[in-house]
Amino acid sequence: MFVADDEGQLLERAKQLDVAALEAIYDLYAPKIHRYLYRRLGDADLAEDMAAQVFLRMLEAIQKGQAWKTSFSGWLYRIAHNLVVDHFRRRSRTRSVSLDDAPPLLAADGDPVEITDRKLAHERLLLAVQQLTHDQAQVVAMRFLEGHSVFEVASVLGKSEGAVKALQYRAVIALRGLMSAQSMEQ
Repeated sequence: MFVADDEGQLLERAKQLDVAALEAIYDLYAPKIHRYLYRRLGDADLAEDMAAQVFLRMLEAIQKGQAWKTSFSGWLYRIAHNLVVDHFRRRSRTRSVSLDDAPPLLAADGDPVEITDRKLAHERLLLAVQQLTHDQAQVVAMRFLEGHSVFEVASVLGKSEGAVKALQYRAVIALRGLMSAQSMEQ
């Protein structure tokens, strides 16, 4: 892990398209971005593809001189979040179901009905998270899905710890209401 000063120097070298610095940044941030995407999407392959897109967009922005202004990691998470939003928007316009998404009929790891219920609950949760504000969704993902502390989330998002706690509280209340409304619709 890099010390903050080392990371700052690394980021400055990355702005100059230093290959070693870009590789180090990828090694440092790719697992975190992949975990974040996987938690939001529930699909490891799709999360891997989108993580690659995040770093591709990062490179394109650096080349155009449109790199981050304050928090580099917050900027990467914002790129990842935007890709997820775009994915769900495209997916909501199409009403087809992939056979790959269907649970196996003969499940070796449990009852197909339970597997389907878990998958549907996960999808409902992902849809509910998509209805939160960007900041609330970021806090939920980073706090509950990735296990970051309030301090870590605050530093990534460039907010105070109190603001992160307030966002978390409002997000949980909103999720509770959204999940309850979804249950009533079914």
